[in-house]
Amino acid sequence: MRTIFLELMTFFLLLVSSTTGWSADFEKGLVAYESGDFAAALKELQPLAEQGVARAQGKLGTMYRKGQGVPQNSKTAVRWYRLAAEQGDASAQNNLGLMYAYGQGVPENDKTAMKWYALAAKQGYVDT
Repeated sequence: MRTIFLELMTFFLLLVSSTTGWSADFEKGLVAYESGDFAAALKELQPLAEQGVARAQGKLGTMYRKGQGVPQNSKTAVRWYRLAAEQGDASAQNNLGLMYAYGQGVPENDKTAMKWYALAAKQGYVDT
């Protein structure tokens, strides 16, 4: 029993320590994004997105959708939104729904748009 407890504690500590590292980088990227420094935001967020961090993937999707610090590219935006949305990121789910609703980077599809909107709404996401 003690061995299982120690293994669980070790796993938890590794999980927390790995999250803390990317969380600080994500916050730096988010601050840069919100201040309009898209080059700095990209520098912080791109590696995290490539490592599978959903929030970073979603923010990159927005940067590509709007052409902020990167060439505007709806298909690339959809790719990043989809990766984040499939991990349960509500904002990315909503944004992916928008892409389907307006046919940006994907064929227009109201049924698929509603699917993603519904998943975001189930998490309490409200687009403001």
